[in-house]
Amino acid sequence: MLGIFGTAVADQMREEARAKSRRGGGKKKGRMMRFIFGVFPLLTIPVIIYNLMAFGFNGGDSGTLTMAEHMVMPVWEIPMVGPNATWPVSSGDILVIISMGFFFIEILKSTSTGTATIANHAVSMIVFIVALIEFLLIENFATSAFFILTMMCLLDVLAGVVVTIIAARRDFAVGGAD
Repeated sequence: MLGIFGTAVADQMREEARAKSRRGGGKKKGRMMRFIFGVFPLLTIPVIIYNLMAFGFNGGDSGTLTMAEHMVMPVWEIPMVGPNATWPVSSGDILVIISMGFFFIEILKSTSTGTATIANHAVSMIVFIVALIEFLLIENFATSAFFILTMMCLLDVLAGVVVTIIAARRDFAVGGAD
């Protein structure tokens, strides 16, 4: 008896979901989040993290540390297999590793075509220009970690535009074959 009741409830829930999807309810929220995710370049996150670190940096306790020295100071050391071998991991290394993950996702996002992708390329270009200006003009940004992050922003712009052009050309060729 319980199995029949459970099936009836499941059927009713499926029917309500179908009716809701026909009305368009529930899709607006998902569509808006997908648009925001599509427009927002994820490499902005490590750039903002570095900005917080650089503008919040006060030179250490003695005031003699520079931002470049701070970025290469080991946060922790990971013991390796070799005798007495350790891998010193700095905050700059951690930021670059996180940035590489975001960069990978950005490359995947650039394979789609649409309005959000074009807006993403425009915002990515702005992020790159801001990062380049910070690298060239502000002392705390003249580090290898931020240079690598800036180059990732440049490659995001270039790869995104190239991949989008190739995908659009392929779509145009398929559409024009009729």
